[in-house]
Amino acid sequence: MSDISPEMQRRILVFQRTEITEHHIYQRLARRMDGKNREVLERIALDEKRHAGVWQRYTGVDPGPDRFMMFFYLMLAFVFGITFAIKIMERNEESAEAAYGSIADIVPEASQIMHEEEEHEKALMDLLNEERLKYIGSMVLGLNDALVELTGALAGFTFALADGRVVGVAGLITGVAATLSMGASEFLSQRSEGGDLNPLKAAIYTGIAYLITVTLLVAPFFIAENVYFALLWSLFHALLVILFFSYFVSVVKDAPFRPAFLEMAAISFGVAAVSFLIGLAARRFLPVDI
Repeated sequence: MSDISPEMQRRILVFQRTEITEHHIYQRLARRMDGKNREVLERIALDEKRHAGVWQRYTGVDPGPDRFMMFFYLMLAFVFGITFAIKIMERNEESAEAAYGSIADIVPEASQIMHEEEEHEKALMDLLNEERLKYIGSMVLGLNDALVELTGALAGFTFALADGRVVGVAGLITGVAATLSMGASEFLSQRSEGGDLNPLKAAIYTGIAYLITVTLLVAPFFIAENVYFALLWSLFHALLVILFFSYFVSVVKDAPFRPAFLEMAAISFGVAAVSFLIGLAARRFLPVDI
């Protein structure tokens, strides 16, 4: 340990704090799981604590966990699910594993810790299986349908009606009716297929995804004074929804982000563009007076 420079000690201190922080995160997440998933998380939590103890032999101090990072990952797990939070955390650990390898010549234990971190990642990816992830297909259905249908409808309403409040009310009525329709359709679809998914839960996930999207898309028309600015704001919300959900699916499914994002964005905004033209034509050639 006499060969460890002050700069190296500072780096090891960062590793130590990261390990003890992850120990507390995995320990708390384990309480929310059961069966083999809980056993895996508890074992990883103990490994992380042991790793922190190894690093402490080189630093001689106990910095304690990073409370902010604990709160951040636990909040991610609460809002978006344990699998999403853990996969984000494991992605960040990849750079730490490379850093462990870079000091293996000076700190012999670093190679073993790096190897164990790789084993943790494999164990987590193989075992984690949250209920809500089974219903991603239902959520995608709700989001896609809401984005395509409502961006198109709002674009058409904007040019046909040219009144923000009227467009907002029309969009809200359309969205709520479509939410109920999509939920009912998903319920009947899952029931007729007789698969592993609970039809009622699938309908609820579809409906929730649809209703959240409807709220985000319609809200600008009740806030902004200018109807065309409200439409641009609504389309910006649509882009954010597409961006977030594409990222969410890419993380939990280990799928490429860019193709899914570009495909969903192209379809939604393509339909909106066609609806612009239809709405403009309706206002020009049909006897609509608002």
